[in-house]
Amino acid sequence: MSAFILRRLVHMIPLLVGITLVSFLIMQIAPGDPVDLLTERNATAEERARVRTLYGLDRPLYVQYWIWLTNMLQGDFGHSYVRGRPVLEMIAERLPNTVYLNLVVSVLIYSVAIPIGVASALRQYSTFDHTVTGTAFLGQALPNFWFGLLLIYGIALRTEAIPVGGIATYGVTLAEHGVWPVLVDRIRHLLLPVIVMGFSAMAGVTRYMRSGMLEVIRKDYVRTARAKGLNERIVIYKHAMRNALLPIVTIVGFQLPVLFSGSVIIENIFSWPGLGTLSVDAVFMRDYMVVMAFNVIGATLVILGNFIADILYVVVDPRISYE
Repeated sequence: MSAFILRRLVHMIPLLVGITLVSFLIMQIAPGDPVDLLTERNATAEERARVRTLYGLDRPLYVQYWIWLTNMLQGDFGHSYVRGRPVLEMIAERLPNTVYLNLVVSVLIYSVAIPIGVASALRQYSTFDHTVTGTAFLGQALPNFWFGLLLIYGIALRTEAIPVGGIATYGVTLAEHGVWPVLVDRIRHLLLPVIVMGFSAMAGVTRYMRSGMLEVIRKDYVRTARAKGLNERIVIYKHAMRNALLPIVTIVGFQLPVLFSGSVIIENIFSWPGLGTLSVDAVFMRDYMVVMAFNVIGATLVILGNFIADILYVVVDPRISYE
C-alpha cells in the first residue's frame, strides 16, 4: 500500500507541471491584453510599454512561465490586475463561504440519498421505487439555474420570510441579537441554495446507490449470509451496503474540488459571496492571475480527489489491494 501511495505521489508531479503549463498557455492565447487592465483607456504607447516592462510582460513566454511557476510553488499566486490585491488573499477571503455552503449540501445529500437509494433497491418496482426513480430523473434533468430562478419567483418573492440572496442579513450579529436569531437568519439564507444544489446532486447519488444495491443483493455471498440465518439488517447494512458504496466513494473523491470551486451558477443566482462569484467576475474582467490560480488549484484538487478515492476503495472493500 505504501509503495502504491508513493508511486501515485510521484506520478502527480509531471501531471501538475503539465496542468500549470496548459493553464498558462491558455491565458496567453485568450483574447485581450493584461496591459489594458493596468493602464487608463487613453494611455500613451510609452506608458503602456512602461507598465509592460514593470510587470515583466515584455519578457519571453518561457521566462514569464518560469517566474509564475516558481512564485506559485512558494505560495505566491501573484496580484490581481483588476483589484491590485494578492490572489491568495482574495481566495482565502471567499473560501470559508463556499466551503460552508458545500459542506451543508454534502452532509444533506449523503445522509438522505444513501438511505433512500438502499430502500428503493430493496423495494424494487414498488410505488416507492417508481416515485424515487421518477424524482431522481427529474432532479437530473432539471437545470439548476432554471430551478433556482423558479424558486426565487415562486416562493421567495411571495414571502419575506425567505431571502433571495446573500449569506446573512446586514446587522444581525451575535453581539447584538444572540445565538438563536443569528442561527435562524443563516438557515433562512441557506434554504434556497441548499434546495437547488441538493436536489440535483441527491438525485444522482440516489440512482448510483440504488443501482449498486440492486447489483450487490443478487450476489452469492448475500444469499449465503441469508441462508446462515443472519439478521436481515446485518445482511443489508454490513455485507451488501458496504460493497455497494464503491460508486459513491468515487463521487466523494470528486467532491473535494467542488468544495473549493463551489457552484458557479448557484452562487451567482443567489448572490452568495463565495469563490463561484469571484471566478465569474475574474473571467468577465479578464483578471488573468485570478483565473490561472483557479485553474491550477481546481485541477490539483481533482487529482487529489481521485487519489483519496483510490485510498477509500481499500477502506470500503477489503478485497481491493494495491500491493
